[in-house]
Amino acid sequence: MDNQRNLLLAVALSGLLILGWDVAMRQFYPDAAITASTEEVDPAAAASAGDVPGTSVVAADLPSGVTPAAGPVDLNAALENPLRVAIDAPRLAGSINLVGARIDDIVFKDHRQTIDDDSGPVRLFAPDRTDNQYFAEFGFLANAERLGPDVVWTADAERLTVDTPVTLTHEAADGLTYSIKLSIDDNYMLEAVQTVSNAGESAAVVQPFSLINRTSANASADEFIVHAGPVGVFGGTIDEEYAYDDLDEVPSYTPEGKANWLGFTDRYWLSALVPGEGNFESSFRALGGEIYRSDLIYDAVTLPAGQSIEQSTQLFVGAKESSVLDAYEASGIDDFGLAISWGWFWFLEKPLLLLLKTLFAFVGNFGVAIILLTVIIRGLLFPIAQKQFASMAAMKAVQPKMKAIQERFKDDKQKQQQEIMKLYKDEKVNPLAGCLPLLIQIPIFFALYKVLILAIEMRHEPLVEFWIKDLSAPDPWTILNLFGLLPFEVTGFLGIGVLAVLLGITMWLTFKLNPSAMDPMQQQIFNFMPWILMFVMAPFAAGLLLYWVTSNILTLAQQSYLYSKHPQLRAAAEKEKAEKERSKALEDQSKGEA
Repeated sequence: MDNQRNLLLAVALSGLLILGWDVAMRQFYPDAAITASTEEVDPAAAASAGDVPGTSVVAADLPSGVTPAAGPVDLNAALENPLRVAIDAPRLAGSINLVGARIDDIVFKDHRQTIDDDSGPVRLFAPDRTDNQYFAEFGFLANAERLGPDVVWTADAERLTVDTPVTLTHEAADGLTYSIKLSIDDNYMLEAVQTVSNAGESAAVVQPFSLINRTSANASADEFIVHAGPVGVFGGTIDEEYAYDDLDEVPSYTPEGKANWLGFTDRYWLSALVPGEGNFESSFRALGGEIYRSDLIYDAVTLPAGQSIEQSTQLFVGAKESSVLDAYEASGIDDFGLAISWGWFWFLEKPLLLLLKTLFAFVGNFGVAIILLTVIIRGLLFPIAQKQFASMAAMKAVQPKMKAIQERFKDDKQKQQQEIMKLYKDEKVNPLAGCLPLLIQIPIFFALYKVLILAIEMRHEPLVEFWIKDLSAPDPWTILNLFGLLPFEVTGFLGIGVLAVLLGITMWLTFKLNPSAMDPMQQQIFNFMPWILMFVMAPFAAGLLLYWVTSNILTLAQQSYLYSKHPQLRAAAEKEKAEKERSKALEDQSKGEA
């Protein structure tokens, strides 16, 4: 009766786990591509802090002199403005807004929005006051007055390309001439060289600045395993402490240490400012209305009449491709590769990603590459598994002698421990040898799991075209849509797909193959735990489920082989299991007679 009550309680708790998991996933990890909020922000309340959403005040205590434009603004209308300079690079396209000298239109030529060929490229930057506003700005402060974003700049070219830089110029009435020379490379990096020339009669105090302004409405979810939000390297340490919600609770956040770079990260995309020579301050701030900004402001310089100053800053706007980030790091941007949330096991994850990409280049299918990588990893770990089973077999062999020692010295625990240790030494048995292989495997499998989470290379890659067209998305063939026969998608924990079913079956078989003796309650839990995990894992990316299913199949094969090599393990476990069942039957019988 107690076991039945415990079993019912475990089933009920498991059901609550499934429902709670789904609710939590929807609450804390919503879809990344959501519509931007149109919630109105009180301009007076925002202006009291010096920050009006849609403006670009560098610091809360500096005047902006800007009247915010009425919004929202239609994206197409904003991009049709003739005051724009086109951007045409190998991997980026878009335009520069001559009003305010903003880079506010960037799309990726190599990455589509969806798996459909006509879905259009991924857009990262969009103009101010559009639904998904996200832009960078390079500007100036002169005598504590900001050169506002309503200023119209002139350009010396109509198109920014790798071979053709563009210089933006503005001549102010006070004799100061401002210029911003923009260049772009073959990948995702732009450089802005900001110059101020003083043709006036008196000295001026000038400060170049740069910023990134974005909404969080279309941001990736900030998860334990993958950070999304403010990011940067300060004093040689990656700072991923603050999510957007955390930033809402403070006026501004200035990490300790000098910034190597700072910006905003999503799971796959990154925008970052890389400061040049000179002293500067850097910070993150929330502007209200789901608008956030990263600031980089250089120290004020007194510019005498007839003199000029120059300041360079780099802007990365692109995909978080490990090889590209590492190349920029090698070129001099310290710790730029840390923009990918590698975590503790980076020394394992980076080689695994390199191996995965190599396999993908060789076989031409990312799903097959995942399978091959899992096979290779399990193959390399097989000798460790062999040692683990050999240790288990040795421990089983000395069990009778251990029980005899425990019985003989049951009243003298110290002597009992001494004799057991002597037994281990005489029989050359290490009781920890069975645990050590498991401790070695855990970081490796966690690293492989995280690689599949982080790898942008898996995005929009198919396993087979008629079934899984995107390994970074959940399995589209679910039980409720009759495995793809019905024309609708099932999301959440009810979206039990083919891979989720295979995960449950292979895990159940793995538990069944393990002959370790367990009490009835443990046995019941292990019987339905695979099906609980089937629900929990169903919403995950198909590539991750493919990895787990492959790993489970290899575990089954490995266990079958090793048990055949160590039959004493199975025999001892089955004997122990039979003895427990017999003892349980006798106990139940005695209870019935009583």
